[in-house]
Amino acid sequence: MRVLLAEDDLRLADVLTRTLAEAGWDVETVHDGLSAYRRALPDGIPYDVLVLDWMLPGLDGVEVCRRLRRLGVTTPVLVLTARGEVRDRIEGLDAGADDYLPKPFDLDELLARLRALHRRTAYADQDHVSVGDLTVDAGARRVHRGEVEVELSTREFDILWLLASNAGRVVSRYAILDEVWDGETDLSSNVIDVHVAAIRRKVDRPFGTASITTVRGAGYRLER
Repeated sequence: MRVLLAEDDLRLADVLTRTLAEAGWDVETVHDGLSAYRRALPDGIPYDVLVLDWMLPGLDGVEVCRRLRRLGVTTPVLVLTARGEVRDRIEGLDAGADDYLPKPFDLDELLARLRALHRRTAYADQDHVSVGDLTVDAGARRVHRGEVEVELSTREFDILWLLASNAGRVVSRYAILDEVWDGETDLSSNVIDVHVAAIRRKVDRPFGTASITTVRGAGYRLER
């Protein structure tokens, strides 16, 4: 999951970059509006979410959002700002921002808002994912291996959907806990291993495949 962070407060930018990276996000950080705008253009790097501070030098975050929306960029935008007036929130949302987080804010709330934005767009923009003969249908919440339907529990499905949506990339254990359990358990628990083992028993073993790879010390990857 890739996020572009635009924050001109260097100390805060460093804290946010480390927090997002530890949560499993692939973070690119810039410190001015023009750099953010150029990186988020339609022919640029595809991001899952843009996090824009309002008071960026050059172009402010709301103007960056406004210009990107005019070009048809639909990437979710979260605006960070110390401006807390209702009229400011309205201006940001009218410019095309999807969410608005006033400073100071709790880092856990930031992560929760990003998870919500990512889930919302992932399910809306991509209702199913096919990786080889494996198909994961988010709308119907069904999984097929070829023509055979595979029954999964709710959390097994959510883990597989997360892996399939990021096929070919490592999804960290932290990211799985964050997305599937909303951080309600911890990394010392073996709950992820138990669920991944169950997915393998159902999705891989009966079909003679080994599509889910454990990347030691990092997480899991669904092979393309």
